[in-house]
Amino acid sequence: MTTIGVEEEYLLLDPVTGLPVPLADKVRAGASLGHLAADQEVHSDLLQAQMSVATPVCGTLEEAGGHLLRLRHAVGAAAEAHGCRIAACGTPPLRHGHPMAVTDQAPYRALLARAPQLVAEQLVNGMHVYIGVPSRETGVQVLNRIRVWLPALTALSANSPLWDGHDTGFASWRTVVSGRWPVSGMPPRFADLADHDRRVRQLLDSELISDTGQLYWQARLPAEHLTVELRCLDVQLRADDAVMVAGLARALVETALAETAANAPVLDCDQELLQASLWHAARHGLSTTLVDPSGRQRRAGEMLYELLRHVTPALDAADDTRQVTALVHRLLQNGTGADRQRSALSQGGLPAVTALITGRGTLP
Repeated sequence: MTTIGVEEEYLLLDPVTGLPVPLADKVRAGASLGHLAADQEVHSDLLQAQMSVATPVCGTLEEAGGHLLRLRHAVGAAAEAHGCRIAACGTPPLRHGHPMAVTDQAPYRALLARAPQLVAEQLVNGMHVYIGVPSRETGVQVLNRIRVWLPALTALSANSPLWDGHDTGFASWRTVVSGRWPVSGMPPRFADLADHDRRVRQLLDSELISDTGQLYWQARLPAEHLTVELRCLDVQLRADDAVMVAGLARALVETALAETAANAPVLDCDQELLQASLWHAARHGLSTTLVDPSGRQRRAGEMLYELLRHVTPALDAADDTRQVTALVHRLLQNGTGADRQRSALSQGGLPAVTALITGRGTLP
């Protein structure tokens, strides 16, 4: 069974005003001192109102979910000790009228110098899933096979509809904000590993990016690990929502590994259609339709069940089918995080949204 690791990013919010607060360094130190999290598991992020946690390498969904609960508890307790709360949402419902402080690290200072307005608006939080692969060559083949399913994963994980106190009309506004960097959006199809490495080297040599960490594709090959990293996901309201998404992501990669071993044909999609499909998924979430690889619009629920059908053999092999399908059915009944944020907004305004995303409101 392939290994899995999960990274989550959170906001730090004032519990009264709902505004982001620049307390990441203090909260990170407090979380590590609480003996529930190690230094390497809790990190500051680009902006000082953001935190991130990373699970160890895990073999099962249960193990990954247990670590996520532990880390959420550790960071949440440290945040409370400093008068703020962590918020599991892709964008802040409210922002200050001035830029948030940037974490004092060389890569972040360089980004600020290069694109100050983009950095000021990069107050967005994702969930990254890392799935082990046997080689980088195989990883490239996996990227080619999973890319057509990334819009569906974006839609079901959508949890960022609000920005500057209003509904953006997008289920995942984080996807739009994070897609403005030079190398972002859907990954291209690569002929092989040599083609992948040549194209990355060209970006580096031209100084359009300064390191491979600035390859902000929705899925990519990390340079430091033998993994495929899925980056198309908003952070989830609840830890079990995150487990569901992680289970689907791993099953998708395992299915691609099996197809690669069998030399099965690649289900391909033109780059422009795939990019537009991602935009459509970020716009609507699961509320209307999604676009299949042929370019046909289908009901979102139908596409989700098609995704489940596609990965069921991998879910069965990992003994994850019952857990993941039950959570998917709950999602279809109760809605995405974006749907629940909008419901809270309509029923109780921004205070109700703040309560929801910080775990103080009622979650169905």
